[in-house]
Amino acid sequence: MRPNTYESVRALFADHGGIMSTRQVLDAGVHPETLYRMRDLGLLEKVTRGWYRLPGLPPPAAPDLAETALRIPTGVICLVSALSFHNLTSQIPYMVYVAAPHGRKVPKIDYPPVRVFWFSQATYSEGFDIHVLDGVRVPIYVPPKTVADCFKFRNRIGLDIAVEGLRMYLRSANPKVDELIHYSRLCSVYNIMRPYLETILEEP
Repeated sequence: MRPNTYESVRALFADHGGIMSTRQVLDAGVHPETLYRMRDLGLLEKVTRGWYRLPGLPPPAAPDLAETALRIPTGVICLVSALSFHNLTSQIPYMVYVAAPHGRKVPKIDYPPVRVFWFSQATYSEGFDIHVLDGVRVPIYVPPKTVADCFKFRNRIGLDIAVEGLRMYLRSANPKVDELIHYSRLCSVYNIMRPYLETILEEP
């Protein structure tokens, strides 16, 4: 049976965490007319182009990250945005930093402002977790990978940001130095990061 009663569509959205793409909805058998009528009646809210959610959900906690993940499904939140997410920087990013693999096209979006960094397949595919933010699955690099990435792109984001991220990570509750060294070697920045690492570890 096609799920075209309002209650069945609401139940469908609830099963998907309250948010779905138009394609997911239509593939589930919902008629486009039902979807758009529910939108017009306020029974569904438009999140961004091609995405809807149930009304009454908690206010978005990380709307820029969630919307970027929706609009750029192959992207991974990286660098200053990932540092900020993990509370490893004093910077307030004014755009979303996104990693994409070399050779992969990334759609242009008007909002939020996005800065794309091209990663090799090896550095792109390793070292991220999936976080559910506002009902959206958002890939974000883990702290030690993020710090290593910041050293790799230090000439574009600033060495001071990379060093601050390293210092804040090493002073966090559970720093994993072995993982940090692993990712610094993956990113070919171990020799660059090592003096800063040794100096910070020796600090009182």
